Amino acid sequence: MLARIRTFFDTRLSGEHTEDSERALQLAACALLFEMVKADFAISARELASLRDAAKAALDIDDGTADELIALAEQEAEAATSLYQFTRLVNDHYTAAQKARLTKALWMVAYADGHVDKYEEHYLRKLGNLLYVPHSVFIQTKLEVQRERASH
Repeated sequence: MLARIRTFFDTRLSGEHTEDSERALQLAACALLFEMVKADFAISARELASLRDAAKAALDIDDGTADELIALAEQEAEAATSLYQFTRLVNDHYTAAQKARLTKALWMVAYADGHVDKYEEHYLRKLGNLLYVPHSVFIQTKLEVQRERASH
């Protein structure tokens, strides 16, 4: 399955912006979000619901597209051996603002169960470094999610 997704990314992404390349970027971001759900080794219904909401917010997609992307991300999660293919796509094609939205979405998923586990924190820090997200943005997005959770 992972080989099929990798082939999709490699054959469909060119220098031009196409519907296929947009779809591949969405899948890459969704795969990173799904890995956050798995980071603490316990997948809950609350985390999956948060994943869906976070994907919709970060990727500006509808319910059906979110469900489809999450299903694809879930299928490849078992076979994934590296985050590189996903972080490479994000780094090559996302603006700083898009990376900040993705980082915020990752924090949303991490806080889905009310607290951030040490493994979730580690995964977020690792991704922040791999995506070249400035530390100030990393902390700012964390604080935004904390404030939003406190106001609900």
